[in-house]
Amino acid sequence: MKGLKFQKRIASSLLKGSRKRVKFDSDRLEEIKESITRGDIRSLVGSGAIALNQKKGVSRARAKLRQIQKTKGLRKGPGKRKGKATARTPRKENWIKKIRSQRNFIGELKKSGLISSKTYRDIYSKSKGGFFRSKRHIKLYLNENKLFLEK
Repeated sequence: MKGLKFQKRIASSLLKGSRKRVKFDSDRLEEIKESITRGDIRSLVGSGAIALNQKKGVSRARAKLRQIQKTKGLRKGPGKRKGKATARTPRKENWIKKIRSQRNFIGELKKSGLISSKTYRDIYSKSKGGFFRSKRHIKLYLNENKLFLEK
């Protein structure tokens, strides 16, 4: 490889790659040594005597495996979390989930005749004001205040 420094430099500029990646055909080294112009080297590149080694990339295999596990719900424990819980699911989304389930629940109670329409309105406005924590809390409230209708 001695005496090919110049050829390597020209080839790297022609191929738009690093000098480290320039590869010479070992059978045609004499021909490469004799080439002194950019045109000569361009023709050698065309004939395949000079080429560029492929860039070494970073394998995505491990990243893909990790992503598959995350879709399964793994690797999401407290040690992997950054930021508050409200950063992961916004307060508003949590509120929407909670209020919809509560409203559906009291709607079912009214439809099945377990509560009066007056009680329904009262509970509806209470849940809108954020009085109840959950559906279970509504049940508890109704039992404690004996608001269930007798059948």
